[in-house]
Amino acid sequence: MILLHRYILAHFIRNLGMIMAGFISLYILIDFFEKIDNFMETGKPLSLVATFFAANIPFILDLMSPVCILLAGVVTLGVLNHSNELIALKACGIPLKKITLPIIGASIVCILLFLAMVQVVLPKTVALTNEIWNKEVRGKVPLGIYRNGRYYYRGDRGFYSFARPDPQRNHFTNFSYTIWDGRYDGESLISAESASWSPKGWTLHNGQIQRAAGGERMTTEVFKERQFDFSEKPDDFFVPAYRSMELSLVQLYQETLNTRSSVEHNKALTNFYGRISYTLLGLPLLLLGLPLLLIVYRTWGRDLSLAIPVSCGMAFVCWGIYTTLQSLARAGYMPPLVAALSVHLAVGCVGFFLLVREDL
Repeated sequence: MILLHRYILAHFIRNLGMIMAGFISLYILIDFFEKIDNFMETGKPLSLVATFFAANIPFILDLMSPVCILLAGVVTLGVLNHSNELIALKACGIPLKKITLPIIGASIVCILLFLAMVQVVLPKTVALTNEIWNKEVRGKVPLGIYRNGRYYYRGDRGFYSFARPDPQRNHFTNFSYTIWDGRYDGESLISAESASWSPKGWTLHNGQIQRAAGGERMTTEVFKERQFDFSEKPDDFFVPAYRSMELSLVQLYQETLNTRSSVEHNKALTNFYGRISYTLLGLPLLLLGLPLLLIVYRTWGRDLSLAIPVSCGMAFVCWGIYTTLQSLARAGYMPPLVAALSVHLAVGCVGFFLLVREDL
């Protein structure tokens, strides 16, 4: 590694460390004042509070990693430009692509490290923070589990099993409810293609009721639509926030193989591709942010004072488009792989073009 690359790399790593420390401190400070009252009201010790916020750091890093990589690269190049070092390097015949090579190379290494963190560290820490916040602080315990694209919950009298395409809506597919008697023998099985819940109760569509008729005999009743007064409601089907982040990349991929319907398969693919593509988003943002810094400097005569807000605005717009595409993919309006890569390819190609043009 030549001296120039070591010099730029040292600046980039220092800036990345300071930016990540700043974001972590700001996030924890805001989160602390929002949640400390809940910890104090339940009388939890400070050691549990410290464990909760310390375990939340990997989640913050994963959330802010694209912006951290973008700002670290922009600040590094901006400082070189502000101190006229960039002009001196270009005057010596060193092309911009060679100057930015250690920044881009270090960003790729950081992204690989973030992916390793998502695979190994993040599932454990998110599971820990979910357990502390939901069980220890809020007193809410999950009533069931999520496996292979289906939810399983044990109610007062029976056992629920269903798929829930949108956790924000009270609409369920492939719904079944098994009722037990006092000896935990199957008394009846209610199944339906779909189910919905409103304050008036449960409504099942295109289903059947199978009841035990003594011995091994069963009676079957088919219905088109019927109201039921199950004692549980969707609010009782508690699933922790960020539950999908409790799964590693390998587990997310396994979910894509174990789904039974096209809707569940599409959602599982979206979660898998989306988890990877979000971490990779820092690289195309960096490729666009570096030439954008120089364009801002030539146009308005200011570098970091204007380039940082412009870069943050650009990152926010890209994040908004990316989130919208992910929602469309989950709803089945576009392929998950297209939703995961379209922003990366568009932003990366524009950034690469502008970066190459700076040397012309």
